Amino acid sequence: MDLEEINMPEKNLSLNAIVNLNKYPLDKSSFINQCKSSIDAEGCIVLPDFLRKDSIRQLIKESRQNQYKAFYCEQKHSVYIAPSDESLPVDHPYNRQVISSKGCITDDQLEDNSDLKNLYRSELFRDFIAEVVGEKYLYEYADNLSSINIHYAAESQELGWHFDNSSFAVTLLIQQSHKGGEFQYIRNFRDADNNEMNFDGVQQLLEGNLNYESLIMDPGALVLFRGRNSIHRVTPVEGDLTRILAVLAYNSEPNVALSETSRMTFYGRLD
Repeated sequence: MDLEEINMPEKNLSLNAIVNLNKYPLDKSSFINQCKSSIDAEGCIVLPDFLRKDSIRQLIKESRQNQYKAFYCEQKHSVYIAPSDESLPVDHPYNRQVISSKGCITDDQLEDNSDLKNLYRSELFRDFIAEVVGEKYLYEYADNLSSINIHYAAESQELGWHFDNSSFAVTLLIQQSHKGGEFQYIRNFRDADNNEMNFDGVQQLLEGNLNYESLIMDPGALVLFRGRNSIHRVTPVEGDLTRILAVLAYNSEPNVALSETSRMTFYGRLD
């Protein structure tokens, strides 16, 4: 134990076994403001080596052991994640379909002492996320499935281009595939609050005529991403090493559950 750990507040000691708090002081105003400025300007933050190496190893082991529990689904959907509009042509950008496929295990399928649960429940971590994304407080989901998910993408599985319904996403890369599985995005591609959907831009993107950026991340990286107006995808995985990603989902209001339709679609069950 180094001097910084000896002087660390008691409430942070348990989290320090999971997170590299020496590198990322989650309770320091200067670091919080730096992260807030980054996400406001860039729409995303990548914090490499956020998780300690022992925690990464444990999460890889845990995720592999639980993979047999995963519910796998393949979906066709529009980039707007909305029902088709029959008043528009089938090939209209609002209606054009892409494919997403993955496996998923849910909050209730994780051990109660999992590092993911300890991190998710940490008041220090939750307060840090809230301040960075501009929320007063963050709450877990009211249902017992949706707060923490682990996503598995095996060979040829992918997430098609889409916008998120939520204003921000919090993810941790646990295991990267040998090839593929690349997170690609275009910032500020629409303005949902003003109902500016950028149909022309979406059409050009789906036809392969636009450039995009990629997020480079390694296992243990924490990623905060604003996907409501930034279109994004994960390219098909190549090779026999599954891409494993943890999603830590919060709400800005208490007692919110994922809809029954979404739970059946993503998890194959309601509880």
